[in-house]
Amino acid sequence: MKSSHTPATLFAAFDDPDLIAHAGLIPTIRLAERCGLPRLVAEKVKLTGAANGAGTAVEAKALSIVGGMIAGADSIDDLDVLRHGGLSRLFGGVRAPSTLGTFLRAFTWGHVRQLQSAARAFTCTLAAHTGLVPKRDEVVFVDIGSKVKQVCGPAEQGAFFGCTKQRGLHFQIVTVKTATCAPVIVATRLRKGSAGSGKGAASLLREALATVRAMGITARIVVRADSAFFSHKAVAVCRAAGAAFSLAVAVRRTIRETIAGIAEDAWTPIKYASAVRDEQEERWVSDAEIAEVPFTAFTSKKKAFHTTARLIVRRVKRLNPKFVPAGQAELFGVRRHHVIFTDSPFVLARAESMHREHAQVEQVFADLEDSALAHLPSGKFTANAAWLTLAATAYNLTRAAGHLASVFHARARTGTIRRHLISIPARIATSARRLTLHLPQPWRWADDFTDLWTATGQRMAT
Repeated sequence: MKSSHTPATLFAAFDDPDLIAHAGLIPTIRLAERCGLPRLVAEKVKLTGAANGAGTAVEAKALSIVGGMIAGADSIDDLDVLRHGGLSRLFGGVRAPSTLGTFLRAFTWGHVRQLQSAARAFTCTLAAHTGLVPKRDEVVFVDIGSKVKQVCGPAEQGAFFGCTKQRGLHFQIVTVKTATCAPVIVATRLRKGSAGSGKGAASLLREALATVRAMGITARIVVRADSAFFSHKAVAVCRAAGAAFSLAVAVRRTIRETIAGIAEDAWTPIKYASAVRDEQEERWVSDAEIAEVPFTAFTSKKKAFHTTARLIVRRVKRLNPKFVPAGQAELFGVRRHHVIFTDSPFVLARAESMHREHAQVEQVFADLEDSALAHLPSGKFTANAAWLTLAATAYNLTRAAGHLASVFHARARTGTIRRHLISIPARIATSARRLTLHLPQPWRWADDFTDLWTATGQRMAT
């Protein structure tokens, strides 16, 4: 690529009121309206008595924030992206960033909970309308994770130093996915930065599992989490909801003693990094092996909390070939152990590999931080909590739009969906009481955009 004109012959002017930069917002916002997001927010979020009129038209303000996030906004000022060119001819009720900031700062914790209730109900409707979470799959995975979002201002409410040694706010998310679909966020919660990763996880899981069942999912549910969420409360919530659990366990004295009691012939090699398949013996030649034993957890708690299930152990050689001198071997084998406590009914190898896929929740964190959660934009804790809830809603809505567009976009990152389907420039033309969007030609993803456009009720010009 190189410039085809000299600077002296090339000019620019912001003078066309009929251009828009995000044509994909039209079908996406239409999808939100069809699934009842404005209605749910208006019914559930009651900012009565809020100063400066912050409690009026809450549905328009919430949808303005979600629309801005879908277009790529990651701060309150960035929400002005919705007020350009001809977008005012396509959308009504778009609010200014200052109005939206006042709206967010008017939230109390009770209002945040109302917004979360609306978001969960919307997610259920969205899944039913688009088939975002397939009901026919054999197993549905519910993953919970937490992350500290670093902030720079010491005056920000709730910002403390936590496990990452960074000043920040600590938030949890719960996602649902199957083997054939990408993760969908079903619950979120913002906590102070010094909160433990597993604090409040049981109540969040309870809400998430209720949401998953409300989607009409009757398949087997497996809840996956890392060792920070290993607790009798989490196990009790899973069993009360009829879900299996697969929780990582920290390797402490009791676990080490249990591992030491596993017979050497009980270990089975598995497919892992650098593993080689021996077809003649029909086994893996690998540095990683797995075994399982029965185990009773939470014996220090009341007897009612004692839980007997499977303890699955994966051991991997610690040997790093990069740091072994030539011709020198190890004196004795040293291994690191990864432990899972589960009551899933699957065979050993499948149960262990299923749990490893829990790491995909980190991709959701990365996706959010590449979008609306690049910042927590307010100094007020409850405003940031509302922002987190709306960011999750924008994530789910973007993913639903990708699901309607193509098989590829159904599993693509939201940044990819935004580039291919949302951030498409267009010129608005009016004729015979009709609006026509003139889109660029050629556009590589035109067929996918057409599928999204028609799936939400609009027609293409002929």
